Amino acid sequence: MSEENEAVVDIASCASCGVSEEVDDVKLKECDDCDLVRYCSDDCEQNHISQHAGACKKRAVELRDELLFKQPESSHLGDCPICCLPVHLDLNKATMMVCCSKLVCDGCDHANQKREAVGKLERKCPFCRKPIPSTMDEVDKQMMKRIEANDPVAMRHKGLEHAQRGVYQSAFEHLTKAAELGDITAHHSLSCMYHNGQGVEKDRGKEIYHMEEAAIGGHPKARHNLGCIEEDGNEERAVKHWIIAAAQGNNDSIKALMNAFRRGFVSKDDLAAALRAHQAAVEETKSPQREAADRKMRSP
Repeated sequence: MSEENEAVVDIASCASCGVSEEVDDVKLKECDDCDLVRYCSDDCEQNHISQHAGACKKRAVELRDELLFKQPESSHLGDCPICCLPVHLDLNKATMMVCCSKLVCDGCDHANQKREAVGKLERKCPFCRKPIPSTMDEVDKQMMKRIEANDPVAMRHKGLEHAQRGVYQSAFEHLTKAAELGDITAHHSLSCMYHNGQGVEKDRGKEIYHMEEAAIGGHPKARHNLGCIEEDGNEERAVKHWIIAAAQGNNDSIKALMNAFRRGFVSKDDLAAALRAHQAAVEETKSPQREAADRKMRSP
């Protein structure tokens, strides 16, 4: 029997007792950590642990790497909800609306303000059209309303606000909840807190875990930092991280790849491809409206 056929038989039968999903009319479930074997019950899984542990651990690492080194479809910032172009990595070029937690690019925000000025209209959110709060009390009320609705973006902003004030325990709690709800930036911030021991004991394992989760979610700075960590002893993995981050428009990763090229760890073709991908990512964030907003910001 070929290895391929053996694999089919194994996955179609309980790895512990051997009952077949097709013959014995039972529903098998995959191992919690890998895709190599399946079991008919929790008891069978427990009985088979000692035999499966080595292969399971190896396969789990392989699956994690497959996920980790997959090129994200976009950065963690996603697209502007109005013009649908990728949000620039420079957050000075976008605004988070506290009323709806949407990150709106400066091009759309500027165009909306210009329209309101010409029509002498009330200042409103360019996305949800709710009035823009005029005082910090109104801002806080709107943000708390979003937090009570389990909005991860609002939770993350509140967490970062507390961290800036040195209220680390509250910051950690808000960021943890935001990360649990899927906020990628919260994962990156938690990684920094575990690294610095702010609001929590230093923990290298959890620092790396949250950094990887952020990178998987499209956070280019987290991805770049992973490359810097891997650089000491595993240059090949470092280069993979930097190539992915460069393709998202991360400037630091381009510099890291150039340094790696000088040391002979990156080929000329790979560096050229990374430069092209980086430039393409940057070009995707440009539009006439965004350029007009940029000129407006630079004007005296």
